[in-house]
Amino acid sequence: GGRDIHSTHGVHPATPNYNRHIFRLSNDRSHGILGVGPQWHNDGSFNDDVFSHSGYHIIRVAEHGGGTHFTHQGAAFDALPEEYQERWSRLVSVNSNSGVLHPMVHTHPISERKCVYLHLGMTGAIIEKVKDGEGFRLLDEKEMKQIFNEYNDLMNNGLTKEGNYGIEYEYEDGDCIFIDNWAVAHRASPEAHLPPSEQGLRIMHRTTTQSPIALMPPFGLPQFMDIYSPSPFGPGVWIGGGIGFRWDDSIHMQN
Repeated sequence: GGRDIHSTHGVHPATPNYNRHIFRLSNDRSHGILGVGPQWHNDGSFNDDVFSHSGYHIIRVAEHGGGTHFTHQGAAFDALPEEYQERWSRLVSVNSNSGVLHPMVHTHPISERKCVYLHLGMTGAIIEKVKDGEGFRLLDEKEMKQIFNEYNDLMNNGLTKEGNYGIEYEYEDGDCIFIDNWAVAHRASPEAHLPPSEQGLRIMHRTTTQSPIALMPPFGLPQFMDIYSPSPFGPGVWIGGGIGFRWDDSIHMQN
């Protein structure tokens, strides 16, 4: 795992000592950055060397709750039918902001366990390696919506008794949680983003650790592509900037 703190975010004015290694989050803009992480993701997905670990320190617990959901991506891969495991292993996501490429299935560098991986709020394209053939293609809008919804369902399934590979964690005063960011996806609970007038004031500090290695794409694909230029793979979804592909118009999405 990594050992050095790695910060790539802005610093909120309320951050203690204006420490650039603290990402201060809140449901009140005067206390922290609003609305971060409502959909399943891994921190630092815009980097080639995705953060190896993330730490979440709750500074103020909202009176009416507002936790974080966590799901183990290795157990999620194991829960997939074999045909999904095979197909997803041929898929590579393209980050909508940086153009970095990451495999949708990767082998964890320490446990050597296969894990799924996809950012549901910052993906501009998914490249598919053609099965039993040469070359690549982009997923179209219908395929993208299907993959994103299947991934979302897979993560949510981990929170059920039947799945049992995730947790809906509600914070208590002083809690500090550390996760393996290459094996555990997370999202803020819906209550975490409700205004203080409804939920109470919530403040959290996040700190992240730099990975010693990059999460490399397979099949000889480059680590980065220009997501803001025309696609080199022909027709399909290829969106640069912001949240990327909007797979569900009814939900809140933010990087």
